Amino acid sequence: MKKILVLNGPNINMLGVRETGVYGTATYEDLCEMIRKKAEELHIAVEIKQSNSEGELVDWIQICYNKTDGIIINPGAYTHYSVAVLDALKAVNIPAVEVHISNIHQREEFRHRCVTTAGCTGQICGLGLQGYLLALEYLAGK
Repeated sequence: MKKILVLNGPNINMLGVRETGVYGTATYEDLCEMIRKKAEELHIAVEIKQSNSEGELVDWIQICYNKTDGIIINPGAYTHYSVAVLDALKAVNIPAVEVHISNIHQREEFRHRCVTTAGCTGQICGLGLQGYLLALEYLAGK
């Protein structure tokens, strides 16, 4: 059975509270439940983690080495400047899909630059929570 790690960065735990006009009213718990149900349908094992700490995200990515078949990552604000997360993704060389709930390319200019994406197989943005499910489907087929 394939193993997929879903990593969420800063403030993703505040879904349903934070900028509902941008991120919607579904909660982080709603997101986790959607992911678990989809993983069950796809017959893959999924682990979901969230941290507001850059170092913790790096640690979790490194732990995946030779243990995980794919990573779905929403680095949050770290997308735009974290060379540490980028380097960790490159080091483990595991297929990774970067997901953003909002279309970051239609938002503030500083969000247009994506540092961490260079360590990923691809990026899904602007499709809401559905982006996570599409990433699961993609990685299930890898």
